[in-house]
Amino acid sequence: MAKIQMTTPLVEMDGDEMTRILWKMIKDELILPYIDLKTEYYDLGLEHRNETNDQVTVDSAEATKKYGVAVKCATITPNAARMKEYNLKEMWKSPNGTIRAILDGTVFRAPILIKGIVPYVKNWTKPITIARHAYGDVYKNTEIKVPGKGKAELVFTAEDGTETRELIHNFAGAGIIQGIHNTTESISSFARACFGYAIDTKQDLWFATKDTISKKYDHTFKDIFQEVYDTEYKEQFERLGIEYFYTLIDDAVARVIRSEGGFIWACKNYDGDVMSDMVATAYGDLSMMTSVLVSPSGVYEYEAAHGTVQRHYYKHLKGEETSTNSIATIFAWTGALRKRGELDGIKELQDFADKLEKACIKTVEDGKMTKSLSLISTCENPVLLNSLDFIKAIRETFETL
Repeated sequence: MAKIQMTTPLVEMDGDEMTRILWKMIKDELILPYIDLKTEYYDLGLEHRNETNDQVTVDSAEATKKYGVAVKCATITPNAARMKEYNLKEMWKSPNGTIRAILDGTVFRAPILIKGIVPYVKNWTKPITIARHAYGDVYKNTEIKVPGKGKAELVFTAEDGTETRELIHNFAGAGIIQGIHNTTESISSFARACFGYAIDTKQDLWFATKDTISKKYDHTFKDIFQEVYDTEYKEQFERLGIEYFYTLIDDAVARVIRSEGGFIWACKNYDGDVMSDMVATAYGDLSMMTSVLVSPSGVYEYEAAHGTVQRHYYKHLKGEETSTNSIATIFAWTGALRKRGELDGIKELQDFADKLEKACIKTVEDGKMTKSLSLISTCENPVLLNSLDFIKAIRETFETL
């Protein structure tokens, strides 16, 4: 059977540890036998990032802007222990953070639903996609430990030297201060990415902040979203029959728990960080979460939501057998291939992605799975497979569809 032909390359970002091992298995077993794969390859493994002073990460992001679609393996964000382990020149920044900043992107995370893996919230019958703003707030904060009595003020000095001051607090004793910020440009990009993704996936969009308490900071998020919606997206939403819905974050949490799912929930940076893990766990497992970074200009970068599976990698290095769930990484490949097919008008590529995703789901529903999946599955007497055999089982299922 002739391989599916591609016309435009994907940007391929290789990664670290166990997910790097799975990456090669997935390509060898599930991609290369069926597709004449064209990629522009970047090695984002920590050793190579260190060798290039992390320039390779910047180059991969710029290539993604050029080609429009990327697929990324999980990567290490080094801490002090990693710096020593890998003999790093410095504690390099998160590759995902660097790529997000260059693409001006928003992260969308959604669970993969499989029969036999029942969400802890029983009425969640459809996936909930978390859209996380990935700039500013507490992640770009400035902090001071107050040693004792004194006055704290928030001061903005304009370009012409004019000062605006607001009292934070008159301290009677020791305490703490935190300063956070965001920009109109970043919030507007976040809004456009959310509205664009809702249109692309034909889902309702919810957005929530605490504007009743934060009457300037959070209220600005609310106002920008509403303005962007009214002036740029309202007609498209109405034409598709989808809804943009704003509410307070407290109300949103209650509504989400009572819902059946099937919508995008846009969150500020910290809210999205926390809620994406909550939603992933409630649906079953972080290893069953997809993640896609979307820029306002329509650039897409697909990856798994989980990390590099360090513990399994150390077992692998010792020659021990691992049983690592590769589904989210496979879905990163299918997401990227489907989007490449959509942009280039190659239906065979889109159909291949759909078929491979069905094969992943059917394999698990037929009782063949990794150890971690067996722990959350209601399937009786599942067949437990090691990392490679699980991928081979998916290939066998794929060829029967």
